[in-house]
Amino acid sequence: MYSHKHNRSPISTLFLSSSSPYKSFLFFAFFASYLQRQRFTSLFLLLGLSFAASMAISDSGPVVQTTPLVTFLQRVQHEAHRSYPKEKTPDPKFYIDLSLKLAHHLSTVESAFNDLKSGSRDLPVPVKKLEKFVDEYFDNGKDLVPHEPEDFVSDPFEFLLNVENDQVREWAREVHSLWKTLCYKVSDSVRESPGRHTLLPLPEPVIIPGSRFKEVYYWDSYWVIKGLLTGKMFTTAKGLVTNLMSLVETYGYALNGARAYYTNRSQPPLLSSMVYEIYNVTKDEELVRKAIPVLLKEYEFWNSGKHKVVIRDASGYDHMLSRYYAMWNMPRPESYVFDQESASGISNTLEKQRFYRDIATAAETGCDFSTRWMRDPPNFTTIATTSVVPVDLNVFLLKMELDIAFMMEICGDKNGSERFVKASEARKKAFETVFWNEEAGQWLDYWLSSNGDEPEKWKAENQNTNVFASNFAPIWISSFNSDENLVKKVVKALENSGLIAPAGILTSLTNSGQQWDYPNGWAPQQEMIVTGLARSGLKEAKEIAENIARRWIRSSYSVYKTSGSIHEKLNVAEFGEYGGGGEYKPQTGFGWSNGVILAFLEEFGWPSDLSIEP
Repeated sequence: MYSHKHNRSPISTLFLSSSSPYKSFLFFAFFASYLQRQRFTSLFLLLGLSFAASMAISDSGPVVQTTPLVTFLQRVQHEAHRSYPKEKTPDPKFYIDLSLKLAHHLSTVESAFNDLKSGSRDLPVPVKKLEKFVDEYFDNGKDLVPHEPEDFVSDPFEFLLNVENDQVREWAREVHSLWKTLCYKVSDSVRESPGRHTLLPLPEPVIIPGSRFKEVYYWDSYWVIKGLLTGKMFTTAKGLVTNLMSLVETYGYALNGARAYYTNRSQPPLLSSMVYEIYNVTKDEELVRKAIPVLLKEYEFWNSGKHKVVIRDASGYDHMLSRYYAMWNMPRPESYVFDQESASGISNTLEKQRFYRDIATAAETGCDFSTRWMRDPPNFTTIATTSVVPVDLNVFLLKMELDIAFMMEICGDKNGSERFVKASEARKKAFETVFWNEEAGQWLDYWLSSNGDEPEKWKAENQNTNVFASNFAPIWISSFNSDENLVKKVVKALENSGLIAPAGILTSLTNSGQQWDYPNGWAPQQEMIVTGLARSGLKEAKEIAENIARRWIRSSYSVYKTSGSIHEKLNVAEFGEYGGGGEYKPQTGFGWSNGVILAFLEEFGWPSDLSIEP
């Protein structure tokens, strides 16, 4: 963040009176506050003891405890994994998303489950008995109710005026209409009986990604909002921001998603970018004023405690940057059985805790999973996400600094604005020193040599020289795409990288079987790189941007016509193929994919004489 000679960053003075969100009492306070508001007083005391015990364990990192319902549903998930034939095992997330029926108390259900298991004499519970148990005590999918967005119209005023091709225009309307199928409200039951649900209460209607993802996700929402804005759905877009701000106000950070089992981690910090995009269109100063204190709280979270790292250059200057670091050292509840299997070959308790933390931290990156996080790819057990200082996370935070400075200027706080401008300049200098590789013409992730708690000296060999789409993420923002000489180097590197494929930009060049690797391409990375190149002043960069966008749109259209759905990711190595790999089946819907299609069509249009067919 800030470069200095063993001095405190000037931006850190913004938070001198604030304690780190990683101090154990504050983590417990977040959760305790929630429990007290929901009148779980006895549970408050029990979890206090549990929390203290967890902090005493050994991998020394923070742990935010989950709820009793989540803990119990992990047992049900585990039993289902034992009971079903492997080829028919349900998605483990199905079980962790169940809601307790109103007629039952958790203690009663736990007793019934214990009886069910004891009757099986350590053998797996028969599938029919397990299904009967789940049906009797739980509801699935009733914590969200469909909601018609009040600002949705099928053919918005001045919708995508530059799309002149009738076939493309009709498809764009179909993509736009998908917002209706993805819009929900949190049910009254979640607000009235939060302990019966893993879904968290939110004040405004939500847009979910789709399929198995039946809750709000943090960084997905940025590209959802980009799409909503093309259809003039300003109220819905502001509602998504209001929901995320409510999470920051409650927990101190925007959660990975709006579920109780996601309280232990965040996701790429794009809240300021969401506010910025909405303001650019609506000029809503009230939204900006409400957002600033929330963004300051989130900014502190990412620039303190375990998230903060310091890299010292050869001249003795300290560069403060940030990393991902989940507050969890156990299997992720939503993938409990998968994580246990992945860790089955690790016998040392401390190593296993670190492995689980690095898995959860990879989920915090939003790019779960990828060889990018592995010391010895593609060996999954060498995942070490907490040891990576990521290029793209620090791009998001540099953007946040610029956004906050911009918003403070709007609101008349010139001193505050100047402080954040200085912070952005310091982080940009860190990009030049820590991440930039002149020979590669890319920004490279940096591997920490130690646990990151103390400053460490920069070493050239610690840069990860493998090629990832994220190496080009900085071009997204004006700090970098306004430098024509730099853009020329980046364009040349991108053209020679091997990442530009028939249907878009590859996530990596390694075919590991993980979903954030070859041959997949993802909407967020397409949009960031394409938008950055398009906003530069370089003609060649603009041409490449348009070419990539058209490849992505054409392939998305082809997949839509053959499968009837918009997919979460594409196999960009082949035209007209949706993506695969990872720990779950390919998903459809799909929030951010819809948003990027619409954003690209708004940015580049589609001439009447240009076919969208292959």
